[in-house]
Amino acid sequence: MTTPDTPTNPSQTTPNQSDWSPGSWKSAPFNAPYAYQDQAALSAATTRLTQLPPLVTSWEIERLKEQIAQAQRGERFILQGGDCAETLDDCRPEYIANKLKILLQMSLVLIHGLRTPVTRIGRFAGQYAKPRSSPTETADCNGSSCTLPSYFGDLVNRAPFDPDSRAPDPNLMVEGYKHASMTLNFIRSLLDGGFADLHHPEYWDLSFFNNADLNEERKSQYQHMSRTLADGLSFMENLGEQRVHESTRVDFYTSHEGLNLFYEQAQTRTVPRRTGHFDLTTHLPWIGERNRNLDGPHIEFFKGIQNPVGVKVGPTMDPDELVTLINTLNPNNEAGKLVLIVRMGASKVAENLPPLLHRIKSEQLNVLWMTDPMHANGTTTAAGIKTRNFDDILTELELTIKAHKAAGTILGGVHFELTGEDVTECLGGASGITEADLTKNYASLCDPRLNYQQSLELAFLLATAMQD
Repeated sequence: MTTPDTPTNPSQTTPNQSDWSPGSWKSAPFNAPYAYQDQAALSAATTRLTQLPPLVTSWEIERLKEQIAQAQRGERFILQGGDCAETLDDCRPEYIANKLKILLQMSLVLIHGLRTPVTRIGRFAGQYAKPRSSPTETADCNGSSCTLPSYFGDLVNRAPFDPDSRAPDPNLMVEGYKHASMTLNFIRSLLDGGFADLHHPEYWDLSFFNNADLNEERKSQYQHMSRTLADGLSFMENLGEQRVHESTRVDFYTSHEGLNLFYEQAQTRTVPRRTGHFDLTTHLPWIGERNRNLDGPHIEFFKGIQNPVGVKVGPTMDPDELVTLINTLNPNNEAGKLVLIVRMGASKVAENLPPLLHRIKSEQLNVLWMTDPMHANGTTTAAGIKTRNFDDILTELELTIKAHKAAGTILGGVHFELTGEDVTECLGGASGITEADLTKNYASLCDPRLNYQQSLELAFLLATAMQD
């Protein structure tokens, strides 16, 4: 007897891709940044992952694909956000709840401001792998300088700088799966329970409204939107409107960068009554800029699955290359299949984005345009601390919106690295974080994230900018 999303025939190939299989990526040319030395342990770990239940289901994936198609048509908006890289140690109820809380609150601001449904996609329950700019790192190790593998996230190795921690360990894939499963279970329980009045703005932390450096016009905008959001939701509650119920008891989807293909392959399977293979580690995997080579293993793997797939698009992307990439990953031009997550940088987006928008529009290719205003706006302080500036993030957002309006295309979503914690990793915003504040609570092991107040402020600003 088979149950939903139980493996059926793992050798079955996806229609129109007879040369593809879940393992065909291994034959693609690739200069791997890390390697597993113990092949027996790798085989044991991946075999175990194939035997475990799926983390997500095929019908959830198909439902998300439908919602992405709606966002492509301007009928919905996608909010994607979460940690730059989750750690196994952060699988704690308060940490998970705070991330979920900020995403839900941001989405309610956007629903109110944009007057359209919002789909929430978390960068968690699987964001355990992180690409690095260098495969190795040189630092002090027991009193002497040594070179070790870079930290690629808890799905691959560990952060402490010692040989044992930095050695890629295939058993961490099983640990990652277990922690992703616990995270998802807790999220689903919270959502099923209504998650305690998150729709009431009077319970939110809006203290940044009162910052002395915030100009009166901006402060007035925030306060007006907060009041009208509270009044509107309260009015609908009194009428028993279903829309309020839907805004607090919601579907929630997961996403992560599909960096470790051993992990992705192990949970990729066919399921009863559906065609093709589904990557059941997550609803929406994405491919980073470092791994989107057309002949590389990541494109080879993700072109064959039925999930919607995201691709990061940076300032060096050529329009011809983008067309080829789209046709490779979505040869049937299927709506809801492909998400382009654009990350240009505040200084480059006005020049480099419009040619891509016009070319894809002229080719009539089905894509969801999203913006990631975080990843190309990184800076390093004189003290060597990685950070991002709130004003640069906002500038890229505003210029992206302007470019889409000029091109007659649809910006259907945003992608943020954020946390629900009170961290001090990104500069600026109404909360007024300065360089001197960065060391107060800099908790990220990889890239700097927006904190709770910066994230919520950005949602207010985004809703206003999209209305203009």
